[in-house]
Amino acid sequence: MKREMKIERRCSYVNMKNPLYIRYHDEEWGVPEHCDRKLYELLILECFQAGLSWECVLNKRENFRAAFDGFDIDKVCAYDEAKCAELTGNPGIIRNRLKISAAVHNSIAFKKIQQEFGSFDAYIWGFTDRKTLVEDYRIRTTSPLSDRISRDLKKRGMKFTGSVMIYSYLQAIGVLNAHGKECDLCGSRSPK
Repeated sequence: MKREMKIERRCSYVNMKNPLYIRYHDEEWGVPEHCDRKLYELLILECFQAGLSWECVLNKRENFRAAFDGFDIDKVCAYDEAKCAELTGNPGIIRNRLKISAAVHNSIAFKKIQQEFGSFDAYIWGFTDRKTLVEDYRIRTTSPLSDRISRDLKKRGMKFTGSVMIYSYLQAIGVLNAHGKECDLCGSRSPK
């Protein structure tokens, strides 16, 4: 999403020496996302972030896109042991065997959710009646909302989807507008 406004002040966590991080903060983070393909990519990337920094994942994002066939969910659902072993040997991504296995497993669960709700968008945004909630990123790392979604995703078979990860995901996809008061984007985004 290209911005017309000039952004001079950003959330304090942004590494101002990393152009990828600045662009992600300014153009993606907190923007209400409704495209299932993008919701899927961000969910898989957030799962890889577990225990690491988002900046680490963001710096490897293009490598992830190449390694995971452009996040084509049908292809990822069909990954076998050989493909997972190949990914474990790929130095351009996070080579955690459990996270790679979870990515395949979560892809299958994601498709089941799409089939049940018509889209993952309908599922995830249904938790807030398609409304964006506004909350400064410094307040907390989980919420009753992320707890509820995490429990539901785990019941549906997803892995690496704890409440902290889901809270971060909700911020990334704009369910939560979490820009801090120090940021020019604080309160500037509204749902589509």
